Amino acid sequence: MPSEREKMLAGELYDPFDPELVAARVRARDLCRALNATRESQQAERRAILQALFGSGGDTVWMQPPFHCDYGANIHLGERVYFNFNCVVLDVCEVRIGDYTLFGPGVQILTPLHPFDASQRREREYGAPIVIGSDVWVGGGALILAGVRIGNRSVIGAGSVVTRDIPDDVFAAGNPCRVIRPIVPSN
Repeated sequence: MPSEREKMLAGELYDPFDPELVAARVRARDLCRALNATRESQQAERRAILQALFGSGGDTVWMQPPFHCDYGANIHLGERVYFNFNCVVLDVCEVRIGDYTLFGPGVQILTPLHPFDASQRREREYGAPIVIGSDVWVGGGALILAGVRIGNRSVIGAGSVVTRDIPDDVFAAGNPCRVIRPIVPSN
């Protein structure tokens, strides 16, 4: 029988009050609190916290605290991902982010989903993974919702609500976010 953690990562209904999951969230929130309390001059301490927090990529991520997440271990980063101030990643399912991707201030990446049935919602939730390609730029205040894929080299406009997949090499914006135009390389 799969554990609640295994069900969560598989996108199935799971019990968020499972003791293993509660302990994992406490661990991540304690690490985020420690990260958010560091001073700019404490880069070595920040790096150690980021390496402990993320599933992968903590060794090269550039982070402007404050930052908040649910588990951290379900976040996998490519090389030199950048998070500006006040980003939130709710990682009940995996979040995979490619190399050199940039997030403006206040971006939220949200994998959780909740049943429409109120009685189920009291005890269960589920989620869907998010994949963001390499060299993506997500403008400040954007929301990226469960199950979305954003293609390589795309730009998401500030304040957008990304509810569906975005292909490679486009500028997309709005609520809901939609493709506005292709991006043509300048070289």
